Amino acid sequence: MKNIFFLLISVTSLKLFSQEKMSCCSTTSTERFAMLGTDKSFAELHPNPLPFHFTEGTGKMITFKTVDGKDASAYQVVQGQEKHRVILLIHEWWGLNDYIKQEAEKLANELGDVTVLALDLYDGRVASTREDAGKIMSETKEERIKTILNGAIASAGKEAKIYSIGWCFGGGWSLQASLLAGKQAGGCVMYYGMPESDVSKLKNLQADVLGIFADQDKNITPALVSAFETNMKTAGKKLTVKHYDAVHAFANPSNPKYNKEFSDDAHKLVLTFFREHFK
Repeated sequence: MKNIFFLLISVTSLKLFSQEKMSCCSTTSTERFAMLGTDKSFAELHPNPLPFHFTEGTGKMITFKTVDGKDASAYQVVQGQEKHRVILLIHEWWGLNDYIKQEAEKLANELGDVTVLALDLYDGRVASTREDAGKIMSETKEERIKTILNGAIASAGKEAKIYSIGWCFGGGWSLQASLLAGKQAGGCVMYYGMPESDVSKLKNLQADVLGIFADQDKNITPALVSAFETNMKTAGKKLTVKHYDAVHAFANPSNPKYNKEFSDDAHKLVLTFFREHFK
């Protein structure tokens, strides 16, 4: 009787495991990342951001139309005379905060002849605690995010070359932005974001990708990155990966676990990547 009972438990457990696996595989890459918003272990990887107030800069907040009839917003920094070179900069799960605005200013100033649009994918919501960040991220609808990205691409104009960069939540959406940009895509940088796992989608990617990942990341793991490399190779696309022996969000200066050495090194790679692809 004990053996029979054990067998029943094992079969039940196997069934639950199979259902869980099917549920996971039936979601998109972006949906799987959004689900991490309710995962306490993922939240624990994100200490609350250090206080910071950005007061100086040449950028300004702008709005643009989206096909759902709503307005979307972005922090725009314009440098030089080149109007058809646009970088979509996508925030972490905290939202469009002052750190991201500072990053937009820094990138525009260093690259020159570029327009940087730091997009607000949260429609004005900004988190200062990881609890709020997880709640906002999990509540934000994927369709609305795609609408904002498409609106930004449309507002740049059909002659614009679209580049993208993002961190964490924004890292995954940086890749999705390049997919949405189609033939206008010029280059994509993703910091420790969720890779696209659908090879059929990756085959439509028109841009090279620079992926920056943390080997101590417990969610965007080295194994996940390795699978991404395989998928990109299968799709016939160019991916350059840089690994750092660091924790998730190591490049975020608001993170108490910020690693300046690795962050500075990664930033140099980003500048080189964009300059090469601007040509």
